[in-house]
Amino acid sequence: MASAHDKAVLQAIFNPTTPFGDVPGLNQEEELIDDDSGFDTELLKRVKELEMRGVSAAEAGELQAALQLFSQAVHILPQRAAAYNNRAQALRLLGDTAGALQDLDQAISLSGGTGRSACQALVQRGLLRRLASQNDEAREDFEKAAALGSEFARQQAVLLNPYAALCNKMLSEVINNLCNPDLAEMQ
Repeated sequence: MASAHDKAVLQAIFNPTTPFGDVPGLNQEEELIDDDSGFDTELLKRVKELEMRGVSAAEAGELQAALQLFSQAVHILPQRAAAYNNRAQALRLLGDTAGALQDLDQAISLSGGTGRSACQALVQRGLLRRLASQNDEAREDFEKAAALGSEFARQQAVLLNPYAALCNKMLSEVINNLCNPDLAEMQ
């Protein structure tokens, strides 16, 4: 079994654009979940059924129907963050970026910035902010989602961090020079 240091070295060799020592999943011990224990079980069951129907409708290209189903879920349990996440996706697909951002903000607020819904909302909001060229805000969202365990968000945060990109490029060059000294002498 490889040690944490061995994994970090291998990560730097095979993925030179990531920060040294940043091994995906190394500190992630459990899958993120949302705490739905505070909700009435019957209402929660009904909301989850609406959400499943909404996902199916969205996958079938019926975005307005999906939006209506997700809105019903929000109406039934307005304190449940996951419902806002789902509706934000439908709104985004319908081109309502402002509405999607409002729902993502609500999901993050309701989740307290923890759990699966917070992680997903932060990633979605980061992507929307990146598309709007709000790179500093996007990086903040990706960093928070990465801290919750999102590998995708971690990669996006690194891409948006100019200092990390420069350090990673230098590290990559050093490793390449060490692995291929003949090529280094020719340059």
